[in-house]
Amino acid sequence: MRRLARPVPLAALAGVVALIALLGYGLVSRGADSSIDTALAAGKRPVPPPTTLPTLDGSRQVPLSSYKGKVVVLNFWASWCDPCRTETPLLERWHKRMERRNGTVVGVDVLDVAGDARDFVREFKLTYPQLRDGDGSHLERFDVLGYPETVVLDRRGRIAATSRGPVDDRFFTKRVVPLLRDRT
Repeated sequence: MRRLARPVPLAALAGVVALIALLGYGLVSRGADSSIDTALAAGKRPVPPPTTLPTLDGSRQVPLSSYKGKVVVLNFWASWCDPCRTETPLLERWHKRMERRNGTVVGVDVLDVAGDARDFVREFKLTYPQLRDGDGSHLERFDVLGYPETVVLDRRGRIAATSRGPVDDRFFTKRVVPLLRDRT
């Protein structure tokens, strides 16, 4: 006696086949991975895309290229982000240390209410420059997916390091201090 195939197992099998086909297509069509982290892992220092952002107070536009010659710790944050609040005092301390060696922290407030961001800066008495990406349109350029995230630029303006999450003293010691020593 022949047994007829049940519809549920056939649907499951069809789903598995479709998933495998989709994964295969994704691998074949993807091409070279161009993410910042992949380039850094391969020992490269990619050039960031040309980016100009307004200051937090909206008084002027600042191209990131204007920081060339400095080591820049570009920190993406938001006032409503608890880990951002935790790391902010550390960023301020390191900014003061870096200033003497031609380095700076630059904050980029993202997807935030401007007034809340200004209150945050006042609350923490931040002295480092603050830029604003109010609509988040520049996040993809730096592969930013969450907050806080940090991208470090060397003196030539190339991306030298990233942190996908809060930074700590160890990050600065290992990733930033060597760049501050390098005068090229």
